[in-house]
Amino acid sequence: MDLFWILLGTFLISLVSFAGLAVIFFREKSLEKIIFILVSFSAGSLLGGAFLHMLPEAIHEGVDIDSAFILVLIGFSLFFLLEQFIHWHHCHRLPSEHKHPVTYLILFADAIHNFIDGLAIGGAFMVDFRLGWITLFAAAAHEIPQELGDYGILIHGGWKPKKALLFNFFSGLTAVFGGLAAYFLASKINILFLLPFAAGNFIYIASSDLIPEIKANSCLLKNLKHFVFFVIGILFMFSIKIFFE
Repeated sequence: MDLFWILLGTFLISLVSFAGLAVIFFREKSLEKIIFILVSFSAGSLLGGAFLHMLPEAIHEGVDIDSAFILVLIGFSLFFLLEQFIHWHHCHRLPSEHKHPVTYLILFADAIHNFIDGLAIGGAFMVDFRLGWITLFAAAAHEIPQELGDYGILIHGGWKPKKALLFNFFSGLTAVFGGLAAYFLASKINILFLLPFAAGNFIYIASSDLIPEIKANSCLLKNLKHFVFFVIGILFMFSIKIFFE
């Protein structure tokens, strides 16, 4: 059953790559508002998932605190390395706002990122069924605005909509391979160590990629709205913790 839930969960997260379809159905002004609300909510969800679920579960299941926080630093640093050496970061801009399209690079980098998401989801399902779905939700929350941004890059780079969606989906499918890797690694390593590692990934994405975008607005009212949705993301993860306990 673990393998079934891992395959289902990682395949569902790969389907988020079709979020770019929203660009076709919404006007850019409306979509811009939606994107930054999603970015705010997903930043809170990622931090809530990391600090309220993944880290406590790892420590509760036997990972000592020192090892847990070392693995958080490793996970955090790995995403910093990705951004530094392949010049990739989460993008939440619309097609008309892209100035320097880097189509194949973004697909390659996103494939690596999705593989790591798959590792996190697979590892969480191997530890606890409920934690797997919580991790899946946190990953999906930040993937939706991310995939909108990726689609915008591909369209601005001259790709046709169908081709952009298809290749974006292919890069998303690496999450399935990440989930399978977690499943087969479980017999060789302590899969619990993937939880703080993934928590470090989530903390980096929230603090380095998402929060800077939602706090850069000069309008105080918009900043306040973004903060409210950020807190809602945290409270949502907290409510799940209370419900499951």
